[in-house]
Amino acid sequence: MPLVVLCGRPGSGKSRRAAELREALGGPECQAHVVAEAEGGRGELRAEVERRLSRRDVVIVDAGNELRSIRYELYCAARQAGTARCLLHCAGGSGRPDEPPFEAPDPRNRWDRPLFTVHGEEPLPLAAIRAALFESAPPPPHRATRSQPLQSCGFLHHLDRVTQEVLAAVMAAQRDGAQPGEVVRVPGVAEGLVLTRPVSMAELSRLRRQFISYTKMQPSDENLPQLASMFLQYLSRSIQ
Repeated sequence: MPLVVLCGRPGSGKSRRAAELREALGGPECQAHVVAEAEGGRGELRAEVERRLSRRDVVIVDAGNELRSIRYELYCAARQAGTARCLLHCAGGSGRPDEPPFEAPDPRNRWDRPLFTVHGEEPLPLAAIRAALFESAPPPPHRATRSQPLQSCGFLHHLDRVTQEVLAAVMAAQRDGAQPGEVVRVPGVAEGLVLTRPVSMAELSRLRRQFISYTKMQPSDENLPQLASMFLQYLSRSIQ
């Protein structure tokens, strides 16, 4: 059954909205599960979502999901499970200086739609949410389960090269004496990576494989300019 992903800044009312959704979407024929952000961070959250996704129950993700790379991972998980999904943006709230910047959802991105936004105390658009979750056509088979189209070869080559370049930049910075708290820069990418601790090549390679496994599920040329940025954000959230 469907996946509802909440996103928003701290204090925007996500947990309250998650409770409302659980009450509204659960029933005698299906349960509604709320998966909250865990202490283990992004990896444990994604694993719990994937474990609960099924053809019968509704899964509601009560977390900040402030980066587009996080929302993209959850989008891929829903596609892989063959279930509908939607994104609920709880507007408002305020971030702390030590938190990642909030990247507002953009309905032009397929992983950010269908998108619903609520402000303050306004009621949830439950009719529209139910229609998106229960009345929309099932998503088409994932490209990962079919033969890859020829045009995706360039995408996969670019994905491999970009992620290798990011890893090379991180390892070079550490060899040059980068200390925890310093920003690692990758040529041609505006975002940087703040290392909170030393990271081995083995760990970086593992994270790279995970990122590639999600990203190559839906190869698309529209993602090419964002791949390095998305991988840096993935590393930032995964290296705690």
